[in-house]
Amino acid sequence: MDLHLAGKIAVVTGASKGIGFAITKAFVEAGAHVVGGARSCGEGLAALQQAGQVSFVQVDLAQPDSAEELIAAAADRGGIDVLVNNVGGATVHPDGFASITDDQWQASWDLNVLGAVRPTRAALPQIERRGGGSIVFVGSISAYLPGPDTYNYCAAKAAITNIAKALSKELAPNNIRVNSVSPGAVSTRRWMEHGGPADVFAAANGQTPDEVRAELASAAPTGRFSTPEEVADLIVFLASDRAGNITGSDYRIDGGYVTTL
Repeated sequence: MDLHLAGKIAVVTGASKGIGFAITKAFVEAGAHVVGGARSCGEGLAALQQAGQVSFVQVDLAQPDSAEELIAAAADRGGIDVLVNNVGGATVHPDGFASITDDQWQASWDLNVLGAVRPTRAALPQIERRGGGSIVFVGSISAYLPGPDTYNYCAAKAAITNIAKALSKELAPNNIRVNSVSPGAVSTRRWMEHGGPADVFAAANGQTPDEVRAELASAAPTGRFSTPEEVADLIVFLASDRAGNITGSDYRIDGGYVTTL
């Protein structure tokens, strides 16, 4: 299927690893040039940059001025057709609600919410100059299934889903589509290797990290984690003209983990 992305310019935040790198690679494979923002450039992203398929911009999108820098780099290439707000992250708080400080609440908001709001605000004039385009926010099923050990992250991702829906209504007359994608557990290095959330949950519950991962996978009807590539393929489709009348929707990719309608 031709997604009609050849020659398009896509901005991807959190582009250097995990889901973000899979998104970047998928856009490149579809013929787009990616302006990728991240705090560091991994080997895979560096290789794509060396090949001329990616322009890497070193930014920390939790900081107020970083979004303008990232979007300016895309503007220098001619504008923006697609923005994927992927940057984000969770910290597990096994001691519960009262253990989360104001600074931790603010840090989660700065990264997960303002880290998407600021690039969107900066990118809109560029997308409008190109005659329209697409914005995809990467949320989480945590917006639907808030947990008592990730309060601040769950609240932030619920905000992202809400913002995407509202923004779709405002921007539709300008030929800009806005959707969100809410992954469940994804087999990124962060989840699958030592030092990630599985280790924290394991320590809090008297389990091994492998037991945590197996339990989480078995809770989905498909019995497994999604892959970063599966998430990326969905996002690239939504960003393409093939999804030209899809806007204001949130797509869960979780193996059926969320059982409500």
